[in-house]
Parts: sequence; structure tokens; C-alpha cells
Amino acid sequence: MTMKRFALAIATLSAAPLLATAAGAADLTSAYEAPTYNEPAAASSDWNGAYVGVHGGLASPKFNPFASGKGVAAGAHAGYNADVGGAILGGEVEASYMGDTEIKVNGGELKERHRLAAKVKAGAPLGQTLVYGTAGLAMTNFRDNDGVSGPDGWKPGFLVGAGVEHKLTGNISARVEYNYTATNEVRSFSNGIASEKDLHDHSVKAGLNYKF
Repeated sequence: MTMKRFALAIATLSAAPLLATAAGAADLTSAYEAPTYNEPAAASSDWNGAYVGVHGGLASPKFNPFASGKGVAAGAHAGYNADVGGAILGGEVEASYMGDTEIKVNGGELKERHRLAAKVKAGAPLGQTLVYGTAGLAMTNFRDNDGVSGPDGWKPGFLVGAGVEHKLTGNISARVEYNYTATNEVRSFSNGIASEKDLHDHSVKAGLNYKF
């Protein structure tokens, strides 16, 4: 064996342990990689989209919904919500049977029979809960009562209110809403005498919505 071959053999034997150590370190690095942390996804509170629903509650000429003259208000509604910069804006239409809520007029009382309303909504989402205000136009028809006759057809008015809605599932939510409705210059007749009066009522309704 020449001196050159002898030196090459020594170099090879000396490098073998170093190569084995490096390979082992690479295997350990692959086998024990640090686990990655994935933050759990937050529950969705998306309020965007169209919805339909039903509602029911009480209407009264006084703020106390259990006062005399109250009627059972029930009906259906449909609307659309949109997230605009973190605020929820939307619109809604509703139709309600007013349950003959008694409203005082000169010489007696009229009964509220039906109501149609078109409302705008603005609210703030708090996770799965939406707190909102609402305002819009209302059309009410009245029923004669005890010798007092009211106007024919529908009388226009306005409403304002507020509500709280909470998601029960991804598509179903429950809500409670208060409305104050005013119908101005309602003409009635009692004992052959005509008069006009601004009428108002308060309603508290619970409802269920289904979002598409």
C-alpha cells in the first residue's frame, strides 16, 4: 500500500463517525418536530341574508301590555340583513292581526283589526346576539265598536321600536321586539257627530326567524 492510499483510508475511517452523527441528528429533528398550534375557529355570528319569521304578543293602548283594551297581535314577517362595517342594517315587512285592540276615540272606542308595516333596522351584533332599533311606516284598519264607526280602508301612520335577537342555531333565531305605533287624524263618528283624533298603541311581540 502506498503512502497516498494509506492516508485516504485513514481519512475515510475518521469521517465515518461524523457522517453517522449528522445523519442521526437529522433523523431526530424529523422525528421530534415541534407541534404547531392551530387556534380554534370562532363560532360564526353572521347576520347577513334574507329571513322569514312568525311573531305573536300583545298590543295595548297603554304602555303596560296587560292594561285594559289589549289584544293579541300575531302575524308573519320577512326581511334582509346586511353587515356594513360591523353594523347590521336591514329592512323588514310584516303583516299582523291586531286582535281587536281597543283604542279610545271621542264618544267611545274603535278596534284595531289588521296592520301592515314596512320597517328599516339598524343594530349592533354582540356575538350571537343582535341589539337593534327599528322605524317605519304602518297601515292600520279599524273596526266599528258600540255605536262608534271608524274610517273605511287603511289609515297610514308610523312606528318606532327596538328589539333583541339571539341565534339558536346557524339558521334559527329568537327575538323580542317592542313597537310604538301612531296613526294620526283618525276620523270617527258617534251619535252622528264626526271627530278626529291621533291614535297610538304599544305592542310587545316574541318571534322566531329562519335565515336562508
